[in-house]
Amino acid sequence: MDSTDEQQIRDLVVSWMAATKAADVAKVLSLMTDDAVFLVAGQPPFGKEKFAATMKGPLGKPQAHIDGRSEIQEVHVSGDHAYAWAKLSVDVTPPGGKPIKRAGHTLTVFRKTGGRWQLARDANLLTPVDD
Repeated sequence: MDSTDEQQIRDLVVSWMAATKAADVAKVLSLMTDDAVFLVAGQPPFGKEKFAATMKGPLGKPQAHIDGRSEIQEVHVSGDHAYAWAKLSVDVTPPGGKPIKRAGHTLTVFRKTGGRWQLARDANLLTPVDD
């Protein structure tokens, strides 16, 4: 495994978390492939377009404040593909609402295209957390 590739993937996750907290939808979208697929319990698989719509409200502005913490447990790189699994906790605060806390694990597949790592597939196993 190339430690540079592993570090680039770790940096991508840090960038993703920071861009999400900053509600920088364009930055988050730039970190994923055009054919990205997200797997979330209770929903059919969805792609980049629905991901973007979920992050934006009806007027194209973020519909909730999202703050999260990701603790990468493992990164494995093989050629131009890699996977990582992480412990993730997220607080989602809707406008004027109380924070909704979720935590669990993710399994993410990355693909290197044009010398750049991007998220290609993500399985999110977060469940509600009681205070």
